[in-house]
Amino acid sequence: MLDLMAGQINLMLDQSSNSLPQVREGKIRAFAVTANKRLTSAPDIPTVDEAGLPGFYISVWHGLWVPHGTPKDVIEKLTAAAQEALADPAVQKRLAELGQEIPPREQQTPEALGAYQKSEIEKWWPIIKART
Repeated sequence: MLDLMAGQINLMLDQSSNSLPQVREGKIRAFAVTANKRLTSAPDIPTVDEAGLPGFYISVWHGLWVPHGTPKDVIEKLTAAAQEALADPAVQKRLAELGQEIPPREQQTPEALGAYQKSEIEKWWPIIKART
C-alpha cells in the first residue's frame, strides 16, 4: 500500500478493508471490486464485469478453524457464537464500514465453509498447478 501511495507501483489487488480507507481519503483510486456485485459500503466502485474484466472474481474470506477431532458440541457452540456476533447491528455496521460483506446466516456454518473452501480449491488449483 505504501508503494502504491508513493507511486512506486501502479496497480495493486487488495482486500477492501485495507484499501477503502485510502480510497475514501483520496490517496488511491479504485478501478473495480473483484466481485460480481458492488460493495454495499462502496456502491460507486464498479464490479470487474462492469469495468471490462468479466468473471475475474477474487475474494478474501474468513473462517474459524478448529483442530480435527474437536467435539461436535464445541463446534456448534462456536458456530452459534459467531452467528450471534455477526447478527449484532454494531458488528455489521463496523464490518460494512471496512468493506466486509457478511454472508447470509445459512452460509455461516461449518458445512457451508467446507463447501466454499472446496470450490475455491477447485477454482484456483489448476491455475496454481499450471504455474509450478
